[in-house]
Amino acid sequence: MRLFGTDGVRGMAGEKLTAEVAMRLAMAAGIYFRKTAITNKILVGKDTRRSGYMIESAIISGLAAVGFDVRQIGPMPTPAIAFLTEDLRCDAGIMISASHNDFQDNGIKFFDKRGNKLNENIEAEIEAIYFDDEMIAANQATYMHIGQTKRIEDVIGRYIVHIKNSMPKSMTLHGLRVVLDVANGAAYRVAPTVFRELGADVITLHDKPDGRNINEGCGALHPGNLGDEVRRLRADIGFAFDGDADRIVVVDEQGEITHGDKLLGVLACHLKDQDELANNGVVATVMSNQALEDFLTAKGINLYRCNVGDKYVLETMQKEGLNFGGEQSGHVILSDYAKTGDALAAALQVVAFILKNGTKASAVLNPFELYPQLLENIKIKNKIPLDEIEGFDEMLKNLEAEHIRPLIRYSGTENLLRLLLEGKNSKLVHQRMDELLEFFTKKLNG
Repeated sequence: MRLFGTDGVRGMAGEKLTAEVAMRLAMAAGIYFRKTAITNKILVGKDTRRSGYMIESAIISGLAAVGFDVRQIGPMPTPAIAFLTEDLRCDAGIMISASHNDFQDNGIKFFDKRGNKLNENIEAEIEAIYFDDEMIAANQATYMHIGQTKRIEDVIGRYIVHIKNSMPKSMTLHGLRVVLDVANGAAYRVAPTVFRELGADVITLHDKPDGRNINEGCGALHPGNLGDEVRRLRADIGFAFDGDADRIVVVDEQGEITHGDKLLGVLACHLKDQDELANNGVVATVMSNQALEDFLTAKGINLYRCNVGDKYVLETMQKEGLNFGGEQSGHVILSDYAKTGDALAAALQVVAFILKNGTKASAVLNPFELYPQLLENIKIKNKIPLDEIEGFDEMLKNLEAEHIRPLIRYSGTENLLRLLLEGKNSKLVHQRMDELLEFFTKKLNG
């Protein structure tokens, strides 16, 4: 059984992600991090899912069993865990969250001592330890070597100060009305506090988590309600976060949702204008619209593409010496301020750009038109290697001949096949998508 997907370990809590799995995974991770440990501390945070209590307790037990002391900080955004792991000089950090998934799922994400997500090689090492009974048994701590746990209540202030410092000291949000949809998730306390302390008039939606309402009809996956509220309240802008606040959706004063690729284009230009865009480049994934690349090229900015997943965005940023990148889904990485996608840091940069231009959000958040692009997901029974599906290669050749860009891949966290088609002929793109849906439904669910 393979544990790690595209973003840590994820699955239904109590079924795939049981207390036993979480505890053993924590042991395996602890054994791996022991090789470079300095402070003997590992930070553990979570979002607001009910299953977080179970998994948190299991992880703490696993880490203590192999001799690590644990620092618990409760519900906090994923980017806060990345920041605080380094800030508190911990040997590693763990975030318990299934991000945008429904409440019944949960996940475990790991960070190294610098707050970076682990690469695939390290994940493979941890996974190998997980399945090694002898190594797990040999590394059990005894006597005074068993770890301790401590809950820290005051770290929220550290992260708030850190995020506020991403805004120019001379800039205030006084007079700006902002609507925040915090998705009943990990940012329900942090996000409103940051905007209020910077002077904004803040209206917060979905900020009463009950263990099961995380992402439920709200947040970054359901921003329509946010748009309605922005219009009704005559707000200047709205921001929606997902359950662990590493993803953002921006809504302008007219209630219109800003496409993720347009957001990347806007922020890239903002950073370049501020002379803060390292090596004049941006990283986006293979999912991003060709129109973004054409727009950036016209602005003299280079675009580097990578696989889907914010950790791949960050790896490419580091490889190319860049400080900005993201995904059209709303993961935006500003590495001068965050080690992973940080919705709050991105939101403040959007606000800074709007204030700098002295105009309304709608006037600056729609800098180019997208080429027709369709995205569809198919629930599947079996993940058969794509190149082993009869007729697959021929289908790709036909699409290429019609100048349609395809991206077909399995989800790393769910039983889904993700389909993307992009081309300038909208009618033809829709027609080919219908054919693909029928083709893969028969091949993978027949």
